[in-house]
Parts: sequence; structure tokens; C-alpha cells
Amino acid sequence: MSIKKALYAATAMSLFAAGGAIADGHAKELTIAIVNNGHMINMQKVAEAYTEETGVKLNWVSLEEGVLREQVTSDTATGGGQYDVINIGMQEAPIWGAAGWIEALEFGAEYDADDILPAIRAGLSHEGTMYAAPFYGESSMVMYRKDLTDAAGVTIADNDSWDNVKAAAAAMHNPDAGVYGACLRGKPGWGDNMAFVTTMVNSFGGAWFDADFKPTINSDEWKAAINFYVDLLGNYGPPGSEGNSFNEILALYNEGKCGMWIDATIAASFLEVDGVAYAQSPNAGNPVGANWLWAWAMAVPTGTDNTDEAKAFIEWATSKEYVQAVGNHPDFGWAKVPTGQRSSTYALPEFQAVAGFAAAEMAAIESAAPEATDLKPYVGVQFAAIPEFPEVGSAVAQEIAAALSGAKSVDEALAASQAAAESIMTEAGY
Repeated sequence: MSIKKALYAATAMSLFAAGGAIADGHAKELTIAIVNNGHMINMQKVAEAYTEETGVKLNWVSLEEGVLREQVTSDTATGGGQYDVINIGMQEAPIWGAAGWIEALEFGAEYDADDILPAIRAGLSHEGTMYAAPFYGESSMVMYRKDLTDAAGVTIADNDSWDNVKAAAAAMHNPDAGVYGACLRGKPGWGDNMAFVTTMVNSFGGAWFDADFKPTINSDEWKAAINFYVDLLGNYGPPGSEGNSFNEILALYNEGKCGMWIDATIAASFLEVDGVAYAQSPNAGNPVGANWLWAWAMAVPTGTDNTDEAKAFIEWATSKEYVQAVGNHPDFGWAKVPTGQRSSTYALPEFQAVAGFAAAEMAAIESAAPEATDLKPYVGVQFAAIPEFPEVGSAVAQEIAAALSGAKSVDEALAASQAAAESIMTEAGY
């Protein structure tokens, strides 16, 4: 669809109503809150064409992940109207949609909503209605330097054991040469360190809550997982790991300082070192939930006065046309297109020619298991899709970071985590 077609398809009459900026020749403005990840930053340049064609000025507010979540949640929950378009994910979209905080999204036939990967679309919907459109989707996987594993005489297999992964990290670890065996998230936040930590806990057979939604953070599975995590990063990770999340580790990896990185599949689009190989996430006996499922998506808060224009922008920014725009952009190209959102992207010959990570990425997304199971009563892999989770996850994140830094023992951190989670869940009525 053309940019103008997307814009005017969003109920033309309202565009000419009160303050009708398009009608009287004064361009509308949209304020867009985005996470400061690579694909979002690139969008600002690609979207210059949108402004040129529609006259809609785009004001970008680019924020670090934790800050974005805090500000967007506060503004959206109160109907503040500060933002017209917001970045949210699978934890928020169905909950906020059900609460009436964000608008339902329905686009024309050319948008081809059926092309969106089923797991991604389902995670952004409530009762079959999509409330956020995926800008990109992801799972998690191992990204490792095959030149270093080959030199060390070790291998990393799909769904390898954590013990083998630790052995590989030890073999590659050479801090005198500026190389650390394993780079993993440590920065506190429910979507920062706890995204990775939760998948590790899952792989050890643990969960956030039992069938009655009572916290289980003091379980043997949590203790085994967190002790392993602290030991792995403490011995074979870079110093100051408690301050590292996605962007920090991406920079380290591209400087040649990481032997392996277990994180979002989307990172593969931005790796600039040679010899990177990929493997499905490791586990300690339970592969279900060892790799996460997420989408950074775009939604329209009900507090905006520019609903139609905001929906039109999202329709364009999450379309097949946008993927083509990035692929053909002189500053980016096909290796930089957003992935994990549309099946059609993976069929493009131009993308296949440059995306050596595509098969591993798709395998990870397709194997992610967000459904409730016997081990967990909630939807979500690296999060629980309940309103209370961000508060619980944030409290626990601080404690895990304290254990990683050495400020607390693992037992102390988990005891404090359990107490905080019990207090939050009890107050919420569980």
C-alpha cells in the first residue's frame, strides 16, 4: 500500500474534523515513544519518506528500555496523551487492550494481517483482536564465535546442556586478550536481566508461580539456576555484568570481546564481527521455555487526540512495504530489515542472500512455548501475562543484580525476592 493510501484509509472524515490539519494544509504531528534499539533508531530515517509524502511530522522520543516502560505505562494508564504511538510488547498488549488503555487495530486487506507470524500475532491480541502491531519479533538463541570455539577445540550444539555451554565459555575465556567467555544480561529490569534469567530458570524446571499463583522463587530450581548464572558470569563474563543489557552487550560483541552471547535473535541483524554461528538455547533438562518469545510492537493509547493518524502510521511502519523500504534504503539494506514479524520476509530472495541467521531465528521463534503448562499456570515465556508481573519482576531483578555483583549471596537475594513477590501478589488478592 502507498503511504497516502494507508493514511487516508484511516477514516478520512475525521482527518478533516476539529483541528483538521490535513484539510487546512497544516501538517499533523505525531509523538512516537520508541525503545532505543537498532531497528527503532533506523526507523527514524526510513520514515522521513512518510513525512515527505503525507506532511505528518514525526516527533521521536527514544528511551532506554526500562525508562520507556516506566514512562509509557504511567502516561497510558492515566490517559495523559503525551504520546500518539508507543512501543510496547507481549506482556502489555493483551492486558492493556482488555483494560481499554490502547486502541484495537484493524487494517485493510492489503496489510495482510494473516502474514504476521501466528505466535507473534496471538501474543499481541486479546480475544482475537490485535491491540499492537509487531515492528519486529524475536526469540532467543546462542550467538557464538565459531573461530574461538574451533581454536579452543570445543563445540556448542543446538539445545546443548548448560554444563557444556559453561565448558565452552571457560575454553574461550581469555581476559588478558580482552575476550570473555560468556556475555549475558545483568542489568536489573523485568525485561532486562529477568528476560534471560527467567528462560534459564525455566530450563532448570522452575517457574514464577505455582498453580495458585503463589510465588516459587525460593524453590530448588530457582536456587540451582541463579547459582549457575552467577557462577557462569562471575567466572567467565565481563566485569560489571550487572550493568549490561542488550545494547551494552551488542557493543561488547562487536568489539570482539564476547565468545558467546545468549540473547534476542534480533541481535543477529546487528553483529559486525566475522565467524558468528548460531545454536538453539541451552537447557538443564527442560527445553520448554529455554528460549523466549517477544515482539516490540506499536500501539495507539486511547488518550491521544490523533487516533486515526497514529493508526495510519502504524499500518505503514509494520507493513510489507516498510520491509521493502528498509531493504532498498542506501543506509541499511536487506541484512538490516526488521524480522520475526512477517512470514513473507523470510521468503524474499534478497533477504535470504544476506541473512545467515534466518533459519536459526525462525526455529527459535517457532519452538517458543508461551502457553500455560503443568510447570506454569500463566501465559508467557520470559514473563507472566498478568498485570502484577512488572512489579514482581522488577523487584526480583534488583535482587538478582545484587547477587551478581556480590552485594548479596544467592540465598539472600532469593529470600528477599520471594518475600517481595509474596507481598505484591497477596496485596493483589492472589
